[in-house]
Amino acid sequence: QVQLVESGGGLVQAGGSLRLSCAASGSIPSINAMGWYRQAPGKQRELVATINRGGTTNYADSVKGRFTISRDNAKIAVYLDMSSLKPEDTAVYYCNLRAWPYDYWGQGKQVTVSS
Repeated sequence: QVQLVESGGGLVQAGGSLRLSCAASGSIPSINAMGWYRQAPGKQRELVATINRGGTTNYADSVKGRFTISRDNAKIAVYLDMSSLKPEDTAVYYCNLRAWPYDYWGQGKQVTVSS
């Protein structure tokens, strides 16, 4: 069983910065990628950023240049550094670990950006 534990997030004013962290534990199979997704009220869950085991990153257009994803392979952890935050970034952010054919999800962390 794989567990993903998230930390960070919270409330910040527009233009501010936050960091999300996610650590994996348990019986972890070969990891293809880790990443972050978010879901705003009334909207579908969407990709924010991913990083594969080779270190290649992928970002949603809406966060490029503002968010940075990184990972620590030794700790099996992934991080999301968010800067220049906007009110439209407000959402619940979910950590994801992809180990084909399985997807594992964290419990979600609220990020609220006030204008």
